[in-house]
Amino acid sequence: MDIISTLLIAIALAMDAFSVSLTKGFSLKNIKKSQILWFAIFFGGFQALMPLIGWCAGTQLEVIVSTIAPWIAFILLVLIGANMIRESLSEEDEEEDDKFSFKELTLLAIATSIDAFAVGVTYAMLKTDILIPIIIIGITAFIFTIVGIIIGKKIGNYFGDKMEIIGGVILILLGVKILLEGLGILVL
Repeated sequence: MDIISTLLIAIALAMDAFSVSLTKGFSLKNIKKSQILWFAIFFGGFQALMPLIGWCAGTQLEVIVSTIAPWIAFILLVLIGANMIRESLSEEDEEEDDKFSFKELTLLAIATSIDAFAVGVTYAMLKTDILIPIIIIGITAFIFTIVGIIIGKKIGNYFGDKMEIIGGVILILLGVKILLEGLGILVL
């Protein structure tokens, strides 16, 4: 997978962390710089770790599914993207708390990085090296988390759901691109 696609995937995956960061920036009125850094470390770290775990799991399955890898990548990315869009359009309101908690931070980091596991499996199915992608994914999530909290502090969580929709659409379009390339229909 090329660097542009990897960067687009990293941005799409970072939208969950960005959305949560916007909300946290809005709700944690007295958030300290050290707490912002902890959010960025946890979100970036889990976003980098989950694709690595997914890639390791995916390499164990490569013999079985190597011929259907483009279909697997397409299905995984479309499901992840559709789920991100569905969650962003959900009417459920999440309760926000005005205190910092490492337990909550860990749960949020895991929740916002689950999609990255499936992306790691996708990289394995496409026989793509994982080192550069996990670095890009982790750094992107780290930066998006800091930016999200800062923006959230200034303007609230108005844009949160819209950013998650954009992330979902990007994943779906990348899934379609991978499928078309795998079928030999599209070569970019």
